[in-house]
Amino acid sequence: MKYTPSTPAKWRKYQFELQRSDRLKRTLRKLPVLILIALAAVIVLLAFVWAGLWLSDRWHQAGQKPPAPPEGDLAAQPPEISRDEIPELLDEIARDSAQLNEVLVCQKNGNQYTIRTTIDPKLQNYIQRLLKRSRTLQSAVVVLNSRDGRVIAMADHDSNGVRTNLNLKADFPAASLFKIVAAAAALEKSGFTPDTALYFRGRRHTLYKSQLKQKKDRWTTETTLRKAFALSNNSVFGKLGIHVLGQQVLTEYAEKFAFNRSIPFDLPLAVSHIAVPADEFGLAEIASGFNKRTLISPLHATLLAAAAANEGRMPLPWLVDTIQDSDDQVLYHADATVWNRPITGKAAADLTYLMKFAARSGTSRSVFRKLRRKKRFRAFELGAKTGTINDRLDRFKYDWIAAFASAPDGNKGIAVGVLGVHGKILGTRSTEMARAIIDYYFRI
Repeated sequence: MKYTPSTPAKWRKYQFELQRSDRLKRTLRKLPVLILIALAAVIVLLAFVWAGLWLSDRWHQAGQKPPAPPEGDLAAQPPEISRDEIPELLDEIARDSAQLNEVLVCQKNGNQYTIRTTIDPKLQNYIQRLLKRSRTLQSAVVVLNSRDGRVIAMADHDSNGVRTNLNLKADFPAASLFKIVAAAAALEKSGFTPDTALYFRGRRHTLYKSQLKQKKDRWTTETTLRKAFALSNNSVFGKLGIHVLGQQVLTEYAEKFAFNRSIPFDLPLAVSHIAVPADEFGLAEIASGFNKRTLISPLHATLLAAAAANEGRMPLPWLVDTIQDSDDQVLYHADATVWNRPITGKAAADLTYLMKFAARSGTSRSVFRKLRRKKRFRAFELGAKTGTINDRLDRFKYDWIAAFASAPDGNKGIAVGVLGVHGKILGTRSTEMARAIIDYYFRI
């Protein structure tokens, strides 16, 4: 009997197709892995080829000197400008503050430089107009950022039409501005506080030998350091110079506050001069500022206010932000920094307080009261110290203020130094000019 299989041929074909489909699916599942393996192999192969070419090139160049750059390329790379070179670069501009602007163009050794400054042109122009209307024989103003030392404005005026920059000249008696230095020495070196009790005889603004004796009687008036500072009491500071500070301490703190020292600046700045004598009356004159031998520049006077505003931190003043060559390559970029800290700690905070108390209750209280009446200034920190003295022949009156104004958020603050030189006609007082400048700056 013949056996006939029950499975038809169609069924066998179906099973074959099913197995082939299953193999194809397994292959497709492995395909990404296979592709990655292949790519990795290609990358490794290319890396070996590149490494071989690199080594071959290095071996080929071994013992050979690298080619020198063309002379033209070296000439196309001008050297950077250091800060020490800037005063010479700006020498011509330094002689005339009217040339100061936001952007300056200078020529030096056949090269042209574009100098971007820190000057605020609106404030600069406003101050120049203010000084021309001041009816002073001479006047000078510096406004700088009290924290980083940027010079925002620098202007001066000479009624004879002399084109110069009075802000850089240390030809003016410091007068009672030096009380800032003497007060700092008393606070830090002698342990005084703003409320330390002090005594004086006679009027506040005179200085006679009879006022400098250390005795108390019915003609003696009691005061405090803050009141003596605010009202610029000469006899109190004269006695501090003789009986508390002395020649060595006064000299030490004068130099800490940058007298007899070169202050680095982008324009040629004269050194403020002081010579502290050893005799008693000479010490009294120096400590009180009641002398015509202690000389200071308006820029230096502004730095005194900045140090008082910052609890003893005196910033490095700077005017130039960047310098570029004719190809717009930057050759110089400023770096703001604290230059000096003549007083620290609680004594520095007390000095700030003395300045603020003087603006509220001292010789400049009337003008600062006008600011405080304005809503935007009610929360401001305002500080000031004034100074007035005649020249040696009593022909001119030197009229000073060194002041600061700080916004309540602490992000915006300025120091202002104003000098007015008056003749027979008393022009606009320095305090009024400072008030107008502070008002305008925080308005624009």
